[in-house]
Amino acid sequence: MKTRRTPILGQQVMVEGLMTFGKQESGLRTLDFECCEDVAAEAFHGDFHVQGMRDGNVYMTEKPKRHKNKPIFREDNCSLSHGRNGRYYFVFSLDDEEVGNLPQKLVSQASAIARKIIREMMKGGELR
Repeated sequence: MKTRRTPILGQQVMVEGLMTFGKQESGLRTLDFECCEDVAAEAFHGDFHVQGMRDGNVYMTEKPKRHKNKPIFREDNCSLSHGRNGRYYFVFSLDDEEVGNLPQKLVSQASAIARKIIREMMKGGELR
């Protein structure tokens, strides 16, 4: 068995191992890799784009971390935030059971946020 005592993070390293493909009852696929070498690697977790090929090869690329926009203003069921792309986002959510109250809540809470924006702009403040 080969021994590699140096950390492998930050460089591309080839290791030998066993890969197991599976499928859960829910239909979701599983893939497990067990390294057969003694390596020192930093533990990690993340979201990946995974592509499994017909010949058994698997390619994985980590997705960039999602940056959440910090809300500028909030109400019970909605918020206004400013994205890194220079756009403003108004998000409203409501449970299915309250669909009868949707129009009233949407109008009242959107109006409340609009009033907060007007007040902030009148003070000469920035919305970010």
